[in-house]
Amino acid sequence: MQIKDEHIIEAAGKTKVVIREGAVISVGKSLISDCPLAKKFKYPVNSMNPEEIKKNIEERILSFGMCTKKRVVISDDDFVLFGASELLSSALKGEIIDCAVIACDGAGTVIAQNPSLIQGIGGKMSGLVKTCPYFEVIERINKNGGHVVFPEDASINAYNGYMKAAELGFSRIAVTVACGADAEKIRDADCNAIIIGVHTTGASLEESKLFAENCDIISACASSYLREIAGKRALVQGGISVPVYAMTLKGKEIILEKIKNTSNQIFIKGEKLPASFGNDPFPLI
Repeated sequence: MQIKDEHIIEAAGKTKVVIREGAVISVGKSLISDCPLAKKFKYPVNSMNPEEIKKNIEERILSFGMCTKKRVVISDDDFVLFGASELLSSALKGEIIDCAVIACDGAGTVIAQNPSLIQGIGGKMSGLVKTCPYFEVIERINKNGGHVVFPEDASINAYNGYMKAAELGFSRIAVTVACGADAEKIRDADCNAIIIGVHTTGASLEESKLFAENCDIISACASSYLREIAGKRALVQGGISVPVYAMTLKGKEIILEKIKNTSNQIFIKGEKLPASFGNDPFPLI
């Protein structure tokens, strides 16, 4: 039986979390035992156990309405310097892209042309696997420079979202993908697509190759294969413990645009990649 009001996300360590009617129903087991990034969350996950992960998710539900009809979709707060939403918001402000295809709980696939909408949707969001449509959230997105591609069922489909953005007349389209096959499919459809690989923990060797061959930017998360395959080929690495790799000149431009406009102090050094200071998630998988 299909449950109408259900959301499935992959949280810290790709932990499967099921949310129904604003309540956390189940929390699976994390694939990793330690994550430096999770310890820096607004609601930290210091130990990758179901109790702490559940508390983190419940705090997100309370603070910005994640996976509820009260979902806040606008924000100008940076949470991670080289996070996907932060990079895309900066790229849109810098006119490197003219829209981003992303996923939002309560709406599914979204074409966003407002930097604050991109950040509001993605800044505190985990990997979204499944969601359901909320009219209130969809209306909020539409009023703030977004277009919900599948309002009837809130399905998540990066390729179809990308093609819809092209159909609407956008030409500099960025899209986030959590699957190497999606990256390849979009690249085959448009060599000028700007593709960002996200939520890559646990990516297989073959999938990691697809990410490396087709993405402009990749978040390596806790993937050992991506550090080996993408890291060695990257033009730029942003961050250390959870590195973000620019694989193309366009990806490099997006990372440098973020560096140019951030108020954060930045340390820049020529280095053979991938660079690591031994503070990676554990274990890398």
